[in-house]
Parts: sequence; C-alpha cells; structure tokens
Amino acid sequence: MSGIEDLRRIALALPGAHEVAYRGEPWFNVGKKTFALRWGGRVILKLDKAHQDFLFEVRPETFQPRPVGTGVWSYVELDHLDEAELADLVREAWASIVPKKISRPLLDAAKA
Repeated sequence: MSGIEDLRRIALALPGAHEVAYRGEPWFNVGKKTFALRWGGRVILKLDKAHQDFLFEVRPETFQPRPVGTGVWSYVELDHLDEAELADLVREAWASIVPKKISRPLLDAAKA
C-alpha cells in the first residue's frame, strides 16, 4: 500500500523533478511540465495512452480516466499499489515529459 509521501519521495528522486504547490496541492514537475499531482485528494499521473487504456480496462478499481486539456491522464488509487508498482508508474509519467536522452538511461537501469 502506497501513499502521498511515497509518491513525493519517488518523484523527487527523478532527475530535474521538483515539487510546486498549486491551491495547496502538491504537483511534481520538470521545469514547467507536470507529470504527477494530487487534486481534490486524488492522485493523477500522466501515463502512456496505450498503457493507461489497458489499466482502465483491467484494473478499474485502481485506475480511472481523468480528462486534462485535450487528453486523458489517470486517476490512481495509491492505496491499491505497492511501492515498486508506484515507482514504475511515476517513472513512466516522468519519462513522458522529459527528453528521451534523459529518460532512456534511467528507464533501462530500472529494467535491469
């Protein structure tokens, strides 16, 4: 079972990541781009579209769609995840906003 402090620790360990507060809620960014946030007490991650569509289908109790702008991000129930799964998802969200030359070495190392 994971919580917001686990999300914070994992997110802030990623290269270039920092936390900003928006309306009293933590948002995790690289530069001005957000990859994870809490809003209204729920966590939202920017996941790969194909992966999140799969998660919406097979684990609807844990992942639900959240419209953001013209796209869809993922509501994630942290208490349904162990720390390893949360770390994988946060890395995926982070990798969606940073250049591949930065994300690829970290993602490759996580797979090894």
